[in-house]
Amino acid sequence: MQNGKIKMSFRRSLRLRNLLHYNIKDFSPTEVGFEMTNKKLKLLFSFILIVLSFTSISYSQWKHDLFPSDLNIQPFTANFLEPKAGFLLAVGQDKVRLDISTSRDIIHWYDEDESISIGADLFTFTRLRSEDNFKFPVETIDYLFGFNAGYKKKICEYEYGIRFRLSHISAHLVDGQFDNGTVSWRNNRLPFVFSKEFFELFPYFKVNSLRVYAGLTYIFHVIPEEIKKGIYQVGFDYYATQFGTDLITPFAAYDFKLSGNNKYVGNNIISAGVKFGKWDKKGFSIYYTYISGKSVHGEFFDVNENYSSVGCNFDL
Repeated sequence: MQNGKIKMSFRRSLRLRNLLHYNIKDFSPTEVGFEMTNKKLKLLFSFILIVLSFTSISYSQWKHDLFPSDLNIQPFTANFLEPKAGFLLAVGQDKVRLDISTSRDIIHWYDEDESISIGADLFTFTRLRSEDNFKFPVETIDYLFGFNAGYKKKICEYEYGIRFRLSHISAHLVDGQFDNGTVSWRNNRLPFVFSKEFFELFPYFKVNSLRVYAGLTYIFHVIPEEIKKGIYQVGFDYYATQFGTDLITPFAAYDFKLSGNNKYVGNNIISAGVKFGKWDKKGFSIYYTYISGKSVHGEFFDVNENYSSVGCNFDL
């Protein structure tokens, strides 16, 4: 048994050593856009093999689940970069945002009051334009993929934890932003390469159904280069369980973010609504949100926006 553990540890060390041979520049996009290179594929597979090897040699005294049904750390409600599956209609404008994304945990290690997770994120955030005859031309779309890890500990009604992410985002203008009548891009805004890779840390503290958090993001590669490499966040989400049931719970959330291009600016997201289903599990939400600051879409990274929206979201 001991020899088996030594062999597994040796194999994991070899995988980790091979993983370290890759440079951060291997995440950079090509000039013609994002392409998954052989090195990136090998890096992803190596990461998955290392994760799976942990199941037999790490936290051996803990229980573990592969591909659990629930996330270890629930999404931060008002934070933009969270898994969503739904849409938002901008009030008084012809803009629609369509989100089709998911986060899944690959593995949980846990005991009575602590848990550790490793998972994957696959997001798309799309902006459409509402036109007559129920037409919705797609103007721009953002893609995110990456891995995450989380830790949390519960003490009575208190909980604290932290989430880590390593992610890539790329953005693209789509044919709905092209005007066939004038054979030009709308608002004279031409497509360009938008790409960034970043690390993200989100520590949080929760009391019952009130959670407060901070966020620190470091962008280690970005195009365009004038985008600031540090992002700083604070926020909270609150589910009014005293007024809710297992069927429906009101909620409110706020996120403030300092980010920018040549200088830092404040970005605000306020959300309020009701969630159907258990408040801390999968469900369906109807909500109002107010967004101000720089555009959430990469191809419009330098555009100031200020608008309200109403919509819905499935927690899948």
